[in-house]
Amino acid sequence: MEEQDRQLSVGDVVIYVDAVGKGHLALVTAVWLDIESYMPNTRQPGCNVVFVSDQQDQQDPYGRQIARETSVVHRSNQPAPGRFWCRENEFRAAKAADALL
Repeated sequence: MEEQDRQLSVGDVVIYVDAVGKGHLALVTAVWLDIESYMPNTRQPGCNVVFVSDQQDQQDPYGRQIARETSVVHRSNQPAPGRFWCRENEFRAAKAADALL
């Protein structure tokens, strides 16, 4: 089974692409299968994710703080160039395509 065909589940690791187009390894904390507005183009669900902040000033005695994003749609359902989730192979393919431009 292809990675992108696998059902998204809580605990999966995905790539969260932030508003400026930077990818972060993220852990899925909720999956929204029943919200049609999250899936206008493909049947990929929306989700909530958590990831380690890459901001130097966001540290505490336990290490880097975590960041949370909610209601994140799959890249196929997001017209903007950021604030979406995708699987690692999709992220690598998109980066490789960008390198050709």
